[in-house]
Amino acid sequence: MSKDMTIHLKYWRQTGPNAAGHFEERTLHTVDEHMSFLEMLDVLNEELQLEGKVPLEFDYDCREGICGACNLVINGVAHGPNAEVPSCQLHMRTYNDGDSITIEPPRAAAFPIIKDLVVDRGSFDRIIAAGGYISAKTGSTQEANTMPVQKEKSDLAFDYAACIGCGACVAACPNASASLFTGAKIAHLNKYPQGQVERDNRVIAMVEQMEEEGFGDCSNFGECEAVCPQGISIAAIAEMRMDYVKATFRK
Repeated sequence: MSKDMTIHLKYWRQTGPNAAGHFEERTLHTVDEHMSFLEMLDVLNEELQLEGKVPLEFDYDCREGICGACNLVINGVAHGPNAEVPSCQLHMRTYNDGDSITIEPPRAAAFPIIKDLVVDRGSFDRIIAAGGYISAKTGSTQEANTMPVQKEKSDLAFDYAACIGCGACVAACPNASASLFTGAKIAHLNKYPQGQVERDNRVIAMVEQMEEEGFGDCSNFGECEAVCPQGISIAAIAEMRMDYVKATFRK
């Protein structure tokens, strides 16, 4: 049997990127313990709309832990208290009846607030566009078995490719660094034979784009790895740095 919970919310409201923001508070009395966190926010918005008030804007798409849109900072932690769980997969049974929850957007200069909890993560897209591709010849597909890849490398490439670009790493980092995201996007392409043609150009272009977007430098705090919903290792950052140094020497 499910039960309803009372949850005290404190959530960020901001009408636009240049507007002053503030917190609003509301107590919900009909939160089912089996609701997801985003379903709880749906309940909040239903109440606001019934009162003729503007609903709270928050980002989401798949609600299945795949797209990375649900980049909320919950009680000061990106995606909330559960390890390797995005906000959309966080369930209210994680909390207790009467708990207080504070919800904020991921705060970084490179993530300007669009409205309320929604931020512009176009900077991530521009980093990928700067070098996130591989060359492919036209014509029939090459037989996969003619291009062997070590299992260790293919497993690592898959792990890095699991990055969903949610921005939790940026939100958690004291420097607002995007090194884990950028490192993962570089490493998953650099692990495969197909990714070697543009290897040097790719790492230089993506690192320089990351810096141009205004992200901070990595200081190896490790907060990014701790909050990553996909459990991506900070080894990706070390690989990015090593590849960048090698690429600049070869240029």
